[in-house]
Formats: sequence, structure tokens, C-alpha cells
Amino acid sequence: MHAHNHSHGEHSARVLRLSLVATFLYVVLTVVAGLRAHSLALLSEAGHNVTDLLALVLSWVAVFVQMRPPSSTKTFGYHRAGVLAAFLNALTLVAIAFYIFYEAVERLYRPVQVHPTLMIWVAAAGVVMNGAIAWFLYKAAHDVNIRSVFIHQIGDTLSTAAVIAGGWIILWTGRNWVDPVLSLGIGCMILWSSLGIIRETLNILLEGIPHGMSVEHIIDSINAIDGVNDVHDVHVWSIGSDRHALSCHISIEDIPPSESEAILRNVNRMLAASFHIHHTTIQFENAVCEIAHGCVIPVSHSHQHSHPERV
Repeated sequence: MHAHNHSHGEHSARVLRLSLVATFLYVVLTVVAGLRAHSLALLSEAGHNVTDLLALVLSWVAVFVQMRPPSSTKTFGYHRAGVLAAFLNALTLVAIAFYIFYEAVERLYRPVQVHPTLMIWVAAAGVVMNGAIAWFLYKAAHDVNIRSVFIHQIGDTLSTAAVIAGGWIILWTGRNWVDPVLSLGIGCMILWSSLGIIRETLNILLEGIPHGMSVEHIIDSINAIDGVNDVHDVHVWSIGSDRHALSCHISIEDIPPSESEAILRNVNRMLAASFHIHHTTIQFENAVCEIAHGCVIPVSHSHQHSHPERV
């Protein structure tokens, strides 16, 4: 499992490294062309690609960090480094989206003459570059860290294609207001894609149940295994974007450990096959558990009724 994850990490790092170089060159191109063409849409693309550049740097560093093995102080390893990088990437996208909104509204009130031919050629180069990067990232998008960068690139490809269409409209009609309107559309696309990543990463960082899973379904599946009398105190969370964990109490009959071992194997096999949960902490019980109902440790009777004296 570790070797498999390590090879995934090396492939992801290689793809991210190539994407970094290509994105940096395109940022330089769009800034120069945007200034020469007086195009806010191209400058918005440059700003968007700067955040992509930062996203790629963060993700590249996170890939190396999360490949580090667990230690005595980081017993789960560094799998959430990629999740944290994706969260920071999404926050930068939200900030740039609102900046684009501000600049676009300013341009609508104070129109600027743009040069559509330069817009079209630069945007065409961007479609080719962003599309190629998105394709390579798609093959490596096995966790939320890489997927966040992949979504950046898909957004770039679509928004750059929109710049080409806008350039043609300005070329044939001379309506320069198309440029800031395109920028508003690009900003909306950036904001929409970033909010999805923020929701997913926050769910992982706050140890919410992994997307697509149901605690009730997991409990029913465990209860269906022979030898299981009851399941309670169930907790399911994600260690990283593609590594899930579970802890629970399982009530069984008073049987020898050699027999309970078979129940444990069946439970773990089912969790791995049905829910992709490979890290489990399961406590067997044959007596009444204090937290069997509601999964909350009750307050003792004496503590509940003892209050400080009023002065």
C-alpha cells in the first residue's frame, strides 16, 4: 500500500512540475499581451493563472510532504497536507474572483478600447496549454489536492475559450463592453469551482463523514455480519482525501478470542470492499456499554446534581 501511494506521489509530482513551467510561461505571455491589448479579460486570465501557479506550487510541496511516513508525533502521517493545500488554493480563488468582479464593474462604467486580434491569438495558445495540463492532471487526480488543481485548469480552459469568442465579437461588432462582461463570467466560474473545493476540504479537516457515505448504511452492513449483536459509538472520517477510517464498538457473545477474530476479519473485509475503509479501530464487548445509546458518555448522577453554593 505504501509503495503504491509512493509511485502515485512521484507521478503526481512530475505532472505538477511540468504544469508549473508551462503555467509560468503563459502568465508572462498573458500579462504582456493583456497590457498591450488593454484587455481586462486577458489580465483576468493572467490573475487566474497566477493563482493556478500558486496552487501548483502548494500542491507540488504537499505531494512531497504527504509521502512522508508516519512518526511518533504524526501517527497518521501527513496525508492532510494535500487537503490543506487544496483549501488554501480555493481561498485564493475566492479572493481573485471578487477582485475580477470589482475590475469588471469599473470597466463597464469606464469602457476601454481593446485589441481583439491579440486577445484571440493569446487565448488560443492558452486553450492548448491549459487543455494539455488538465489532461495530464486528470490522470493523476486521485486525491483532492490534485483534483483542486485539475478544476483550476478546466476553469482556465473554458474561460480562455470564452475570451476567444469575446475577441471575435469585439472584432466584428466593436462592442468593447463584451470584455468586462466576459470577466464577470470568468469570475463566476472561478467562484463556483472554488466553493466546491472549500466544502470538500472543510469536511475532511472537520472530520465529517466522507462524501457519499452513510453511517446508517455502515451500521446496517456491520449488523448483517454473523456474530454481531449490536454496533454503536460509530465514527467515520477521512485521514486524507482518499484514505478513510472508522472506529466503533461491536457487541458480541461471550466467546473465546479465537472465535471473535473471525468476526473481526469479516467486518474489516466488508468495510474495505463496500466502503473503501482500510483503517479501523474496533472494540468488542459482551457487556452493556455505557455509551451504547446516543454515542455520548453520560454525566454521572453525583456530578449532575452537585452545584457550587450560592453566596
